[in-house]
Parts: sequence; C-alpha cells; structure tokens
Amino acid sequence: MSRNLNQSPAVCFLLGLPRSGTTLLAHLLQQHPDIMAPPEPWLMLALEAFGTVDHRHPAGTTLIQAATSEFLGRIDRNIVTRAFADAAYGQYLAAAGKRTFIDKTPRYWTVLDFLESLYPEAPQILLMRNPYAIAASLKSTWGVPLLSASCPSAVAACLANLVLGQPAPAFVSSLADLVLGLPTLAAHRARHQTQVVQYELLVAHPDEEIRRVIDGLGYDPTGITSATMEQADYLRSSTFGDRKILDKKTIDDRSIQAWQTELSIEEMQVVTDLVGAELLIELGYEQDLRYAQQAGIVDRGREVTEEYRKLFRTCWDLLSGKEGALFGLSTHPGKLNSIVRQAGESSSLASDPTIIQEAQRLAESEREENLRLANSMAARLEQALTGSTGRSSGAPAGRHS
Repeated sequence: MSRNLNQSPAVCFLLGLPRSGTTLLAHLLQQHPDIMAPPEPWLMLALEAFGTVDHRHPAGTTLIQAATSEFLGRIDRNIVTRAFADAAYGQYLAAAGKRTFIDKTPRYWTVLDFLESLYPEAPQILLMRNPYAIAASLKSTWGVPLLSASCPSAVAACLANLVLGQPAPAFVSSLADLVLGLPTLAAHRARHQTQVVQYELLVAHPDEEIRRVIDGLGYDPTGITSATMEQADYLRSSTFGDRKILDKKTIDDRSIQAWQTELSIEEMQVVTDLVGAELLIELGYEQDLRYAQQAGIVDRGREVTEEYRKLFRTCWDLLSGKEGALFGLSTHPGKLNSIVRQAGESSSLASDPTIIQEAQRLAESEREENLRLANSMAARLEQALTGSTGRSSGAPAGRHS
C-alpha cells in the first residue's frame, strides 16, 4: 500500500475479548493528556464488511455487493479504506486536541489480518484475562447460559437455525469469543509492536501497569500521576463499553477471584472444555485450572476442545454468511437464495421460471445436506464428551461453597 504514513494520525488498537476489562484499560489510558480512547468505534469491522448490506435493502443486496466489489476491484481498496479510517480518527483527535487515538473494540480478533494490512505500523495493546473470570462475567452481566454449550443437541439446534436462515441465540457469538477468539489472540501475542497486559496485574498494580503501557507507546508516563476511576462521565453518552465502571470509585482486585463463587462446578467444566487445559496453562492460568480441578472438574483432553472449535467456527462462518461454511461445501444456501433474488431482479431471468425452480431445488437439497452435517458434528462432540475419561479426578459435580 503506497501512502505517506507520516501524514496519518497516530492509531493504536486495544485488543481483548468482551468482558475482559478493555473498557477499564482504555479509560485509564485516556487520562493521559496525549491519548484519546472513546468507547468502541467498531470502525474496522464495518470497513472490513464494506459493500455487504442487509438482505432487505431495496436496491438489491447482491447487486450492491457485486457492484462495489467490481468498482473497488479496479483500484487499491486498502488505500481507500485507510484514507477513510485516517479521516475519522484524525477528526476525533483534532477535536479533542490529542495525539494518539486508541481504538478499543471487542471482536477485532475476527479481523486481525485486515488490521495488519491497513495499519501494519500501528502499535497494539493486548489485554488477557482469566477465561474463567470472563465466563463468569458473561454469565452475570449478559446472562449467557454456559451450560447450554455442554449440550451438543442445543448447539446442533443453533446450527440448524443458521442453516435455515433463522437467528441463533445470542450466546453463540458470546461463547465463540472464548472458543475462537481466545486462541486467536493468544497466537497474536508475539506480534511486533504488541504490548501484552494481564488484567490481574492491571487491577492489582494499576499505576505501574498504566505507566508501563504509556511508556511503550512513546509518551511520558508521568503524564498520569495516578490511575483513578475519575472523569468517566464521557461513557454516559455512549451505549457501548462496560457500564459498571461508571459506579466504580476505586480500582480493586476483588474481581480476580470472584469467578470461584460465581461459577458452579458444571460451569467450570464447560469453560475448561471450551478453552482447553493446554491454553489455560499456556496463558499462565495453571493455578486457576488446578483450583477448578480440586473443585471437581476434569481435563477431558484436546479432542473435546477441538470439536467445540469446529462447531463454533461453523456457527461463526454461518453467522458471517460465508459460503461453504459446513465442511467446505462449494455453495451455501445464501448464495443459492441470491440466485433466486437476482432472477427476480432481472427481466430476462424472470421470464424463465425453470431457472428459479432449479435454484430453489438446489437450495432445498443443500439445506437438507447441511442439516445432516450439522447433526453429524453435534454427534461427534457428544461422542468426544462421553468418551473422554479426563486426566484427573475429583469430587462429583455439584455446587461448591
């Protein structure tokens, strides 16, 4: 991409899973006079999906996507996209009189390659938190039913809804953050110009951690005398970000161990299965894994976690409208349905009803095949769950005190 980066605004991406503490970290960083970190722009996700519109758009969904792809295919799309993003970030910085824009948006783990292609020079801050604590926050804040993930038939029902073009429960995307996003971000830790922050250290030693991160961004860390929860009123005007910090007066570390009483043993087991014992240990949470094992959970092994990842990857791809989401099939019901819509939009095709009938027949046939494959995936997970004996034993599953 040919562009004078010296004329671009300074941008830093703050990465982390939802409910991992990114709002807190962004708020603390924004207290520096040179740094701006507004609530969750979601800008890169929108730009990566540019040209994709809702199927109800009156101008024709497939026509819009085809036309913009054809038009932008003749130029360097990255230059155009970068120019738009630079203009947006630059105006925010100019209005605030600050120098660096921190884009803190959950689910940027889904577009890491896009970020790298657009802003290869941008520093990144990666916030990691204990997966058990993230799951507990998902449960207590958003009401995510963790135990639903332990039932293969429930996941299969979600897949079936997606195959049929029906909405899936919200918990699918929330748990996909843990199942798919966590290993994706974990693999991203070695990226050049990426600072890793542990949530547990941040809340235990906020002053030291914030100064370390600010120094890594090239600014004078003494610009913040003390990391406090003051001046968070700017969050009230936004519908995004963790609203809980508006009520916080001080930073404390009580949230570190709260998961131990908020999660039942069955829920701890689900989180362990979804994330995998290996990744928990790799990320430095072996002590928390041992606590869960002493409470009664078992390590069911890599096979169970891999089956979950396959299931949630398929769910995510279907949610994203990717073609061939199930086992690499060459077509997708959405594509076949678009043939039907295009036939209705074209006078020449509309005059030949056999084309529409054939497309409908193919769509129905593929839906049936995808439903069969979805049930097959759920059956494999069921087999992996029942066939695993675990690598450690403990007390029978039940509520602990």
